[in-house]
Amino acid sequence: MSSGRKCKNCGSLDIEVDPARGDAVCTNCGSVLEDNIIVAEVQFEENAHGGSNALGQFVSADSKGGPTNFGASFHIGMGIESREVTLKKARNGITNLCNQLRLNQHCVDTACNFFKMALARNLTRGRKNTHMFAACVYMTCRTEGTPHMLIDISDVLQICCYELGRTYLRISQALCINIPSLGKWFYHIFLILL
Repeated sequence: MSSGRKCKNCGSLDIEVDPARGDAVCTNCGSVLEDNIIVAEVQFEENAHGGSNALGQFVSADSKGGPTNFGASFHIGMGIESREVTLKKARNGITNLCNQLRLNQHCVDTACNFFKMALARNLTRGRKNTHMFAACVYMTCRTEGTPHMLIDISDVLQICCYELGRTYLRISQALCINIPSLGKWFYHIFLILL
C-alpha cells in the first residue's frame, strides 16, 4: 500500500504503512522508515459488561515521540486531588453542622476522623454527603456523651430521621465503632420530663 511518502535511502515512493505493526517500510529497498507510528484514529473494544473501553495511549500534542507516562500520572494526580477535595468538603460540612449544634472543635475533629475512616473503606459511595456528615457527627455525639439525639441532627439538616438512622447504623457497624448506649442518659431525661 503506497502512502505518498518518499524513501530517504533510495527515493522510492512505494512505502507500505502497517498500522497494526506501527511501522512504515520501503518496498523497494526494504528499509524501515518509521517505527512506533502513533495513529490518529480512536478504537474501542467492548468489555464483558456491555460497556466500551478506548484503546491506545494518551500522547500530548507537543510530544517528541515515544511512549509517555503522562496518562498514568494524570489519573493518579486526579485521584489524590479528588480525595483532598472530598475531605475538605467534608470538614466544611461537618464544621457547619457542629456549629449549628454548638459542638466544640474536638467533636469536629472526631467526626472528621470518622469520615476519613468511612472514605478509606469506600463507605461513602452511593450515600449523600449530608447523610454521611450527619452520621459521623452523631457517632461523635454518642461516643463523646453529648446530649444530642438523632432527631436534633435531622431537624437541623431537614433529613428524614429514619434515613439518617439507617446510614448511622451501617457506617458504625462497618467501622466497628463501639457506640455507648443511651440507657442512663435517656432514662434521666425521661424522668425529668415526667
